[in-house]
Amino acid sequence: MTNRVLVLNGPNLRRLGVREPDKYGTTSFDELAALCRDTGRRLDLSVEVRQTDDEAEMVHWVHEAADERVPIVLNPAAFTHYSYSLRDALAQRTAPLIEVHITNPATREEFRHTSVVAGVATGTIAGFGPMSYVLALQAIAELLAEQSAP
Repeated sequence: MTNRVLVLNGPNLRRLGVREPDKYGTTSFDELAALCRDTGRRLDLSVEVRQTDDEAEMVHWVHEAADERVPIVLNPAAFTHYSYSLRDALAQRTAPLIEVHITNPATREEFRHTSVVAGVATGTIAGFGPMSYVLALQAIAELLAEQSAP
């Protein structure tokens, strides 16, 4: 049975490939989404990739995942640093949650050093470019396997 996983992306991530390629690389959002889906297939995960610039829409997606017990790989982008509504929604999670970042926020501007969502995540993977998503999906697959083991 294939497990469903939501890969949720916050503001400006649809601009990958053209947005500050010196920081975020040249991989487009569509290429990142394909990488996530391909990785999911290899791991027997059904991966659905979404992106929004709207905080309310992100919160709605998190509620959907909580209600359906769906694991999340989340790049909250700018929401990372200030979205208490997202943090509160994530606190209601019912399945693993991996926070991901393409860059390492700890090496960037000081305001990026604080994540309001990290405290409710299963774990955080940052600084590996698009590979951060691959590592997060691998972690989700491992966590799901542990949960289903006798």
